[in-house]
Amino acid sequence: MSAETTFPAGTFAPAPGRGRPGRMLAAHTRIEALLILRHGEQALLTLIIPLALLIGLSTLPIGSLPEPRVNSVMPRILALAVMSTAFTGQAIALGFDRRYGVLKRLAATALPRWTLICGRVLATLLVVALQAVVLGIAAALLGWTPSVAGLLAAVPLLVLGTLTFGAAGVLVGGALRAEIVLALANAIWFVLLLAGGLALPASDLPGPIAAVAGVLPSGALAEALDAALTGGAFPGPVPLAVLAGWAVVAGWIASRTTKLI
Repeated sequence: MSAETTFPAGTFAPAPGRGRPGRMLAAHTRIEALLILRHGEQALLTLIIPLALLIGLSTLPIGSLPEPRVNSVMPRILALAVMSTAFTGQAIALGFDRRYGVLKRLAATALPRWTLICGRVLATLLVVALQAVVLGIAAALLGWTPSVAGLLAAVPLLVLGTLTFGAAGVLVGGALRAEIVLALANAIWFVLLLAGGLALPASDLPGPIAAVAGVLPSGALAEALDAALTGGAFPGPVPLAVLAGWAVVAGWIASRTTKLI
């Protein structure tokens, strides 16, 4: 048989060649989401701590909140869940992926670079959606009764918050050593939890700290979600501008500092 002989399509299976972009994106998104959910530390950050804080802050007399307390607590805990997944979790995962050469090896595969990026983003959004459902069920059992309009307004806010904190996570995890990322990401998480308008509303914080909390992404997201879920209306332009500003600045810096190794 001549070396130039061609075979009809379908003779050999599986057919060699790059897969369809949609299937590659779906497969990579699934893998990234499973990696997040299977990681013990990620589960602690994404579900266990937010659930514990939701129950504790809704049932214990901490801070001056109207009854039912869960109505004021739920928006801040949702913001905390987004920060935990999109910032802390992604920063640590990216830092250690760089350390062990995962990104370098993925870049050498047939996966396009946009697939690698979009897969991580979509996986993070899927985990945030799962968090929102679990926390929403727990909050409903504690007496939370949001309006339909408030829930619809919260969806784009969660997406914007995820992108904002995700850009910040890439900024931290893409340029520093894994050990530094681990310490720094957790330190920032604690600072934003205590002084960023999450554990307590900004109105209950000391004057200077309350002023700073409003320009932090955590405080802006908490304020925006509170307007949507408690007030049933889309938030004003200030928290949205703060979130968008952080997303643009962090994304721009990250695009110039992120390394594969």
